[in-house]
Amino acid sequence: MGQSRAARSTAAKKAARTRKRNAKLKAEARRKATARRRRRAGTRRTLRRRSSTGRRGASRRRSTRRRR
Repeated sequence: MGQSRAARSTAAKKAARTRKRNAKLKAEARRKATARRRRRAGTRRTLRRRSSTGRRGASRRRSTRRRR
């Protein structure tokens, strides 16, 4: 390395700062990704539960009451 000790130390500091920033960004991205997955997973589960047959069953029950 053709540079002075001072230059090397500043470069190391800069590298450390970059590493820290990258780590922070990566951590945030991971947090956001997990949150997104959790949100999407919840909607997916509820959509499957709220099936068309369930709604039809409720309407059929209502109609039978009216007929009697």
